[in-house]
Amino acid sequence: MKSTHNKPLIIEMKNITKVFLTDEVETHALRGVNLAIADGDYISISGPSGCGKSSLLSILGLLDSPNSGNYLIEGQDVSTLSVNERAVLRNLKIGFVFQAFNLIDALSVFDNIALPLRYREQSMSAKEIEQRVMASLEKVQMSHRAAHKPNQLSGGQQQRIAIARALVGNPALLLVDEPTGNLDSTNGDAVMKMLAQLNAQGTTICMVTHDPRYADMAKRQLHLLDGVMANELTLSEAV
Repeated sequence: MKSTHNKPLIIEMKNITKVFLTDEVETHALRGVNLAIADGDYISISGPSGCGKSSLLSILGLLDSPNSGNYLIEGQDVSTLSVNERAVLRNLKIGFVFQAFNLIDALSVFDNIALPLRYREQSMSAKEIEQRVMASLEKVQMSHRAAHKPNQLSGGQQQRIAIARALVGNPALLLVDEPTGNLDSTNGDAVMKMLAQLNAQGTTICMVTHDPRYADMAKRQLHLLDGVMANELTLSEAV
C-alpha cells in the first residue's frame, strides 16, 4: 500500500477485522478495513454511532487488537509484540487527545504534561523533561498556566493542556477522539484551529469526530459505515 503523498507511511492497516462476542452474538465492528496514514496527513474519520469509529481508534492506539489483518507502525508489525512492548511503542509513537480531558486534578499542569515522559523506560533528566514540557505548552499557547491545577482552567484551556500532553513525547501520530465533545462552539472552534496549525507545522493527525464542520477541516475525510470504510474525500475534491 503506497502513500499518495510520496511521504513515508506511519500507519499501514490491511484487512483489519474486529469481532465482539457477547452472549453468543457476534458483532462485527470492523470488516476488512484498509488504511494508510502518511507523514503529515490530517485525517478525519466520521460515521454514525456504532459504525466502528471507537474500535478503529482503539486498535490504532494499541489499546486493543484486531481479530485478523495486519497493522504496521513505521514498518513494524505490532501483532508480534507483547503487552509490555505495545505499551512502550504506544508511549513512544502515539499521542492521545480524548473527549474527556483525562487530566489529574491533584497534579499541576506541568506535571500532567510530564507524565508520559516519566513513564518512559529510558529515563530522561529533569532538565530535558522541563524543556519538553515548556515547548509543548508553548505550542498550545499555555506557558503561563504551567503551575495551575486543571480545575483552575476552563474546558477549552484543559483541552489545550491535554493536547500539549499528547505532543510532549514527539509522537509519530496524534490520535484525536471527539476533541470538541465537551466544549461549547467557541472553544471547540479554537481547539480545531489549533489542530490545523499543528498539522501545518508537521504533526500527523487522525481524528474521530461526529461534527461534519470539523471533519471537513481535515485534508482527508474518511467515512465508516457498518465497520466498512465507505468512501474517502480529499481536501482538493472537497473544495
